[in-house]
Amino acid sequence: MNTKTSSLLPALVVAVILALGSSYALAQEPFYKGKAIRLVVGFAAGGGFDTNARIVGRHIAKHVPGNPSIIVENMTGAGSQIAANHVYKAAKPDGLTIGTFAGGLIMNQVFNKPGIEFDARKYIFLGVPAQNPPVCVFSKASGITSIDKWMAAKEPVKLGGLSPGNTTDDVPKILKATINLPIQVVSGYKGTSDIRLAVESGEIAGACWDWNSVGSTWRKALDAGEVVVVLQPTPAPLPDLPKVPLAISLAKTEEARRLIQVGIHEQYQVLRLYVLPPGTPKERVEILRSAFQETMKDPEFKAEMEKSRLDVDPIAGSEVEKIINGFFKLPPDLVTKLMDILK
Repeated sequence: MNTKTSSLLPALVVAVILALGSSYALAQEPFYKGKAIRLVVGFAAGGGFDTNARIVGRHIAKHVPGNPSIIVENMTGAGSQIAANHVYKAAKPDGLTIGTFAGGLIMNQVFNKPGIEFDARKYIFLGVPAQNPPVCVFSKASGITSIDKWMAAKEPVKLGGLSPGNTTDDVPKILKATINLPIQVVSGYKGTSDIRLAVESGEIAGACWDWNSVGSTWRKALDAGEVVVVLQPTPAPLPDLPKVPLAISLAKTEEARRLIQVGIHEQYQVLRLYVLPPGTPKERVEILRSAFQETMKDPEFKAEMEKSRLDVDPIAGSEVEKIINGFFKLPPDLVTKLMDILK
C-alpha cells in the first residue's frame, strides 16, 4: 500500500461511520414526527362528543412519539353513522385517522339495519374515555319537572333525537316500551347542541343523553333550575343525582328489566368509541393505544376534563373489543324484541 492510499483510509472510515450513523438516525426517527392525525368526530361542534374529542386531541399528541399535530374534523349526519362508515371504508389505514362516534350504532349492525357500511368486529378500538350514563332532562317551561308529571302527561311528550342507534333515540324508545312513558321521539337533529337549542326554544320538551355531556354543556341552565333531570336510566343513582329515580326500578316485569339492562346499561359503557380503521399497521396501533391510555392518566388532561365537568372512567381498547363482540352473541329472542322496540 502506497503512502497516498494509506493516508486516505482514516478519512474514508470516518465518512462510512458518519453515513451509517445518519441512516440509523433516520431509521429511528418516529413515524409521527412532522405529521398530522385527523380526529374525525361524528357530531356537530359544541356538543358533548365534540367537547370530549377536542380535549382528547389537545393532550394525546404529547404521548405519541414524534408529537404529531391533531386536526379535529366534524363529520355530521345520521347520528354519527356517516363518520363511522367513513372511518371504516374510506380512511386510509395508515395510523393517521382516529374516529369517534356513537357506540349505539353497533346494535344497528346487529339488527341488520340499512345504511351500515362497517363490520364493528373489524374496527381497531383505542378505548373509551368514560362510561357515559344517560339521563332524561326537561325544560322547566315544559312542565315535566318530575317522573310523576311525566307519567301523568295526557299527550306524548316530545323528546329530541339524533337518529336510530343513538342514545337520544334509543333510550326513549326503550323507556316507552318497558315502563309505558308517554313519549314522541322527534329525530333528525345534527347534534346535542341543536337539541339543547330546541328545548330552550320550546320546540321540544327535553331529551335523554349522557350525563357527562348534559352536566358539562348545560351546566348554567341546570344550576339555574331552567332544566331538570327527571329520570336516570342507570343501574344505580349517579353521585350527582342521588334523589333522581331509576328507570329500572319502575319496570314491572323481568323482561322489561332485561331490556333496560341490555338496551341501555350495557350500551352506555361504549358510547364514546375511539377507533382506528381496519388494517392499521400493528406497530402504529400499539403506539396509539398506548398514547390513549397514557392520556387517560395525564393529570393535565384529567384537570381539563374536570373543569369541563366531564368524567374520566376509561375502558381499554381490548376490553371494548370484548364488549362489542358480546353484542353479536345476544339471544335471538332478545335481539328480536329490541329490534321491534327500536325500529
